[in-house]
Amino acid sequence: MTKYRSHRTLFALITLVTLLTAGCATVNLDSQVADTPERALELAASERDPATAQRYLLRMASNFQDQGNHRAARRILRNQQLDTIDSQLTGQKLLLSMASAVELQDSDWANELVGNLSPDHFLGYPSDIMAKAAQLQAETFALNDDQLSAALTLMLLSQTDTQSDPQDTHNQIWQYLRTIPGQALNEASETAIGFEEQGWLELATTLRARDVGLDEQGRLIRAWQNNWPGHPAAQILPADLRLLSELATSRPERIVLALPLQGSLASAGRAIRDGFLAAYFSDDSADRSKTDIRIVDTSSKPFTALYEELTGQNIDLVVGPLEKDALAGLSSRNTLAVPVLGLNYLPADSRVPDGLYQFGLSAEDEARQIADQLAAQSLRQILVLIPRGEWGDRVEQALMQRMATHNGTMLDIERFFPEDNFRSVTADLLGVTTSRQRAIQVERTIGQNVEFEPRRRQDAEAIVLVAQPNVARQFNPLFAFYFSGDLPVYAPSIVYEGTPDPGRDRDLNRVTFTDIPWVLAEDNPLRTQAEQNLSGTRGQLGRLFAMGADAWQLSKRLPLLRQVEGAAIDGQTGTLTMTPDGAIHRHQLWAQFQNGRPVLAPELNEATSREGARETEQGDSQRL
Repeated sequence: MTKYRSHRTLFALITLVTLLTAGCATVNLDSQVADTPERALELAASERDPATAQRYLLRMASNFQDQGNHRAARRILRNQQLDTIDSQLTGQKLLLSMASAVELQDSDWANELVGNLSPDHFLGYPSDIMAKAAQLQAETFALNDDQLSAALTLMLLSQTDTQSDPQDTHNQIWQYLRTIPGQALNEASETAIGFEEQGWLELATTLRARDVGLDEQGRLIRAWQNNWPGHPAAQILPADLRLLSELATSRPERIVLALPLQGSLASAGRAIRDGFLAAYFSDDSADRSKTDIRIVDTSSKPFTALYEELTGQNIDLVVGPLEKDALAGLSSRNTLAVPVLGLNYLPADSRVPDGLYQFGLSAEDEARQIADQLAAQSLRQILVLIPRGEWGDRVEQALMQRMATHNGTMLDIERFFPEDNFRSVTADLLGVTTSRQRAIQVERTIGQNVEFEPRRRQDAEAIVLVAQPNVARQFNPLFAFYFSGDLPVYAPSIVYEGTPDPGRDRDLNRVTFTDIPWVLAEDNPLRTQAEQNLSGTRGQLGRLFAMGADAWQLSKRLPLLRQVEGAAIDGQTGTLTMTPDGAIHRHQLWAQFQNGRPVLAPELNEATSREGARETEQGDSQRL
């Protein structure tokens, strides 16, 4: 959102409020420009006329704001010399205070500033500065987590201001409305007064309805416009809603599904294909009279050659390839003539051509979610077990980077091969080996045997276990054996085969793990239908089936995800969002093994949702 940082101009304008009654400061004080807020406060304290001293302090606060030193401005504006201020200077002080509170993101100060303000307060300022006052007031309300008052402020501004761009104002109003909690939004809509306010709130509550898909959202927006033809937002829709309205009807009609159907990846390719087609035929919004889906086998020739052939045909979108090397072959291009939804990810240092989107079951996504969950549970000191190899390297790097953003520490990382001695690996990880070695050294030093009971390291708060089920079932009991049964254990989806197996998975009891909704969600109509009619919908192939289903949902929404800030899809593989470079990220569910069965953990899912909102600073997502 636009910040009004030109506080010199702001100060010059707002002095119009007090120009006729300000009086004249003493010559000596007028000639002083303080280098520090302390010096400014000292000079003001020596002035006999309180109003003159206060005008000087406001001028110095504005000077510091011009220099970008809002901490110095705050030091002045919050000083007791300005507590009881001349009534003619109140408005000036408030605007300067809101400017610095917003720049410093000082929510406590914002709470004090808006404590007695109503959304129409800015209307008391002269027309010259009314728009600036409204913007600062809205930003201060929002900083105080009162997005409704922020939106109402700008609604009033749009009715009175003829100078500002209405598109910008409407965009800001919508950004505030879309982050208001559902219950508060409904209550505000029921008590709304005035044509503009009622129209805005009805639009927001209509689109907030659950289970409203892309096409339905577009239809609802157009219906609202028809019902409110004279409303300012109906004439100039917020940019996000205009995109939803326009792009909901412009989806690709000629799609090529490019997957390996022979060789080592054939089973994966077929599972993705089946999921894609199952989602397509279950989609009531799909126009099957216009949509043409072709399936091509990428195992017969290099993908770059296949792509060249497809660019000469009437194709709207290519979904694939699955192979990482095949996808990397596109990174040398600046722009893709036909957009591609790749079913894998380029290496982190690769350039991404225009028109390339990337989606897959990324192990890095799960590692980041584990780090977020640990932070949400205030677990900072972590021990980690990860397999050796390139895949493990990527998991370790993603986990380490995300934990660093939360000020977390990986106390020790043990990398292992499946054939390693897991007792030894576990003892090393938990510090038991070191404890034994210290005891042996003591015996050697004193020359006699000593009674000794080994101990684990005491600084660890949790364990991250990255291992397949047959390995994890051996490690988890060893944690208890080596005195660490009290430490919580977190794991990615690799720890679960995807089908309940209580007899074997009792050895995973208390392990908390993240997995996709296709595996963990209790009510899933598409999964139920697929299990009745298709094979390969459980386990790892089931996860790939779900990935194919989400690829269909993504194919309709790629421009929306890229262009609508905070847009998200509730998919079979998680809540899907897109980065600016076209990479799809997934937010999965959390569960814990209890009596050998995975049990959803709602409190953990809520905790990471709150953590994710703080990370992205976007508030509620716009569901597509």
